[in-house]
Amino acid sequence: MPEALTTSPLPSATEPGPETGPEPGPERPARSAWWRFGLLVLLLGACAGSLLLWSPTDLLSGGLADRMPGYWFAPLFTLVYAVGTLAFVPRPALNAVAGLLLGIQQGVLLAVLGTTLGAAMAFALGRGLGREALKPYLRGKVLGALDQRFTEQGFRSVLVLRLLPGLPFQAGNYGAAFSGVRFLPFLLATAIGVVPTTAVYVTAAASADQPGSAAFLVSAGVIALLVIGSLVGLWRAAAARRRIQAG
Repeated sequence: MPEALTTSPLPSATEPGPETGPEPGPERPARSAWWRFGLLVLLLGACAGSLLLWSPTDLLSGGLADRMPGYWFAPLFTLVYAVGTLAFVPRPALNAVAGLLLGIQQGVLLAVLGTTLGAAMAFALGRGLGREALKPYLRGKVLGALDQRFTEQGFRSVLVLRLLPGLPFQAGNYGAAFSGVRFLPFLLATAIGVVPTTAVYVTAAASADQPGSAAFLVSAGVIALLVIGSLVGLWRAAAARRRIQAG
């Protein structure tokens, strides 16, 4: 009996074939995310522009302690300091006011509290209004690696960020907010990491009337080292950028 002829089944016209189209790209953020990011930019611009109408350093050093009851002074000083950081006032200037007005111990304490509060406010704004819009752009080789590091090692990464000389405080706040670091590790690392530089600037200002004292000489020397470290860091970053562009 002859063998039956076998034929391979034809593909059904209704069965889906293999996908041959281009791979989908990164999902674009919703329009509402860009609206929130625009609101963040407006708020930060308003904070910076408000310095045309008021000065945190002048308010802190302009008789605030005399006009407020003692139990209100510390919370108000901390709040003004925090808002000053949101308005992009350099922290060394705020720390100098704290040292001149409060001395070393109380100045360091309230400056660290104000710094931490300002960082928490900036983190909340950046995380709530900016991260969703910028998240799709954190998938490159460099930015993606940084985002992963901050997500997995949040406390250590933020602590190193705070200890690095020359890095703008506000840039660190919003950079961490746009990453995946959690709020509590960010806050704890900030509170610990800003203590050394805060103490140096507060001590230098508090002992400025005694330029020959050990406190002033040591703090001034450390400030000089921080400035040199910042310049070296900027030079190395510029050299690395030139090498990348040349290669």
